[in-house]
Amino acid sequence: MKLLRMTPGKGDVLLAEGDPEVAEDAERLIEEFRRQLDLGMWAAVPHEGPGGHREATMVRDFAEIPEAAERVIFFPKAAGGLR
Repeated sequence: MKLLRMTPGKGDVLLAEGDPEVAEDAERLIEEFRRQLDLGMWAAVPHEGPGGHREATMVRDFAEIPEAAERVIFFPKAAGGLR
């Protein structure tokens, strides 16, 4: 699994990578996941939707990430939105 952060004008930045089934990797992935949320980022897991269209599911906890997920993408919350 890869944890990526979207950066405007620079593309995706790799934050962490590892196998969630390996304890050491899982610990590192969970720590980075929480760190990104603490920084105010949203987290989304991309997947293929109906008809082959790309979609993403928002997640708020590492446990919500599907086992088959290859990546989680973090991006900043929009400014001026409802809280």
